[in-house]
Amino acid sequence: MSLSRKEQIEAFLKETPHDPFLHYALALEYLKCGDDAQALALFTQLTKESPNYVGTYYHLGKLQEKLQMQGNALTTYKTGMDIARKLNDNHSYSELLSAYNTLHDELSDW
Repeated sequence: MSLSRKEQIEAFLKETPHDPFLHYALALEYLKCGDDAQALALFTQLTKESPNYVGTYYHLGKLQEKLQMQGNALTTYKTGMDIARKLNDNHSYSELLSAYNTLHDELSDW
């Protein structure tokens, strides 16, 4: 019997528990399964333990939007933009800026 993708990632995490990519991948698997609470917890933990893992901020922000946590999402995008700028990661910065501006504009229309 083969392991699910989630089980494979969990097995890899036992071998390398501090690998931010594996934590990120596991959070994405929880999102795919519809376990938003677990995904939120993992993404949030990842921002604390590996703050320079910039990809986390976009997905965390989108999840926060889905969970009606718009203020948190704006803060998450802004934090991610600041880190992306420090790392000279222009692609991530642009994605985060776009998400920030879209949400900000939607909230301003209310």
